Amino acid sequence: MEVITEKSFLDTLKKENIDPNTLQEKVVLNLKGKGLHLATAESCTGGLISKKITEVSGSSEVFDCGVCSYANFIKNKVLGVDNNILETCGAVSAECAMAMAKGVAELANADIGVSTTGIAGPTGATATKPVGLVYIGIYTKQKNYAIKTFLSENNKNNRKTVRELASWVALYKVLGETLN
Repeated sequence: MEVITEKSFLDTLKKENIDPNTLQEKVVLNLKGKGLHLATAESCTGGLISKKITEVSGSSEVFDCGVCSYANFIKNKVLGVDNNILETCGAVSAECAMAMAKGVAELANADIGVSTTGIAGPTGATATKPVGLVYIGIYTKQKNYAIKTFLSENNKNNRKTVRELASWVALYKVLGETLN
């Protein structure tokens, strides 16, 4: 599984000369160009990815559905995340992120599903799941995978920053899927 840290992600954006605040425009443009549709399933980002996408004029041509699935019973009932995953792996896991991404793509009949689930903080962390741990799920008709991110190195980032970084990573990964 790919692991991304805050530093490695920001270094990648710098190297590729990408302003993270323009990611949503690039995503919408590429989705339109390829005739693809996107759906989002967000837990820790609470709709931030959907907000960013819908800020782009014309996004209604490519964005069909966003589900804010904070509660586990919504992850299960709306997105189809198996209760066994929630009970054994937990909501903050690669397995849950992948199931969320697949579930929302199937719900919306979208080409790409993206999900976020993690610990934005400042509370909720455990010894094995620190603040800033966010799993991002990506689902396409060809593949389903998760990325593990650590977005609060040395526990320095606040909730708002963790959520912002997670939304940027998710958009960056969706952008990558539109380039294939």
